Amino acid sequence: MAYDATLGVDEKMGSLFQPDALLPAQYLETFRRKAQLEPEKRLILAILEEAVHCFQKYVFVRDARGKTIFAAAEQWLMEETGDWIFSFDNVCDALGFNPSYVRQGLLRWKQVKRAERSKSKTGRGLRGFSSGHRETRRKVLSGRDHSSQGI
Repeated sequence: MAYDATLGVDEKMGSLFQPDALLPAQYLETFRRKAQLEPEKRLILAILEEAVHCFQKYVFVRDARGKTIFAAAEQWLMEETGDWIFSFDNVCDALGFNPSYVRQGLLRWKQVKRAERSKSKTGRGLRGFSSGHRETRRKVLSGRDHSSQGI
C-alpha cells in the first residue's frame, strides 16, 4: 500500500494495523512453497540419521566390513572443513543444527560407551559367560552354591 502525502498521521497509523487483503490462492501458495522443501529436508535428515546410526551401531565391531562402515561414518561426522554440499556441517546447517554441538554429543556418547564397555570387561573376571552364568560359576567355584548338593 503506497502512502499518499495527503494522508494525515492518524490515517497513516490506522493503516498500519489494517489486515491485508489476501486471496485464498495467495494464502495457500505460501504453504505450497514450504511443502516443496520438505522432501529435500527429509532426504538431508536421512543422510544424518544414517551416519549417526552407523557410528553408534558399528563403534565396537571387530569385522573388517563393520570397521570400514564405522570409519567412514566417523570421518564424515568429525570432518570440520567439508566444503561439498553434503558435508556434515552443511547438512547440519540445512537442518538448523549446530554441527559442533552434535559432534560433541556423539563424542560424549562414544566416551560413555567405551567407559561402560571397559568397566564391564575389567569388572568381570570371567569373560565369555553371561552375567547369570558368571554368578553361578562363581558360587560353584567358591563352594557357596548348595543347590546342586540338595541342601
